[in-house]
Amino acid sequence: MAILKIARMGHPVLLQKCEPVADPGAPEIRKLVQDMYETMEDAPGAGLAAPQVHVPLRLFVFRVQPHRSSGEPGDTIVGNTVVINPVIEPVTEEKHLRWEGCLSIPGLRAAVPRYKRIRYRGVDCDGREVSAEVSFFHAAVVQHEYDHLDGVLYPMRMTDFSRMGFIEEITRFEAPPVFPKS
Repeated sequence: MAILKIARMGHPVLLQKCEPVADPGAPEIRKLVQDMYETMEDAPGAGLAAPQVHVPLRLFVFRVQPHRSSGEPGDTIVGNTVVINPVIEPVTEEKHLRWEGCLSIPGLRAAVPRYKRIRYRGVDCDGREVSAEVSFFHAAVVQHEYDHLDGVLYPMRMTDFSRMGFIEEITRFEAPPVFPKS
């Protein structure tokens, strides 16, 4: 296993639309996924998309740790998960603001509008279907990682740039920065 170098905002790989994964079970894809898990855990992060590690393919890994889950339906704890060639769709048009960070934009956080509830599907490295209907943090992390596959970084989704700042400053002046769930 290896810790991979994370591309930072400004690198062109983060702005391109990624190619589908032809063979999810290929040895190089399995190794990439394992290295991405290790990199995500080391960072530490909640998710990591292939273009963030300089690989323009349609796959991402994520997890929902206990401190991130709201306990609401569809926002449950999930261990390391890979979604290859994902498709997402909103279940409702309702959006809410979620504080987000990104391993490719270190040190910053922002309030980003995200669908409150989505469905996603794809496959894992064994070709098994990965699918769920999710909400809140789980939905936000999947939408965030999916955006990376289309060359979209979270500032491109923002509607109010006054809700963006350095983590230390946000924490200092808004203890803690939280938006209501509805």
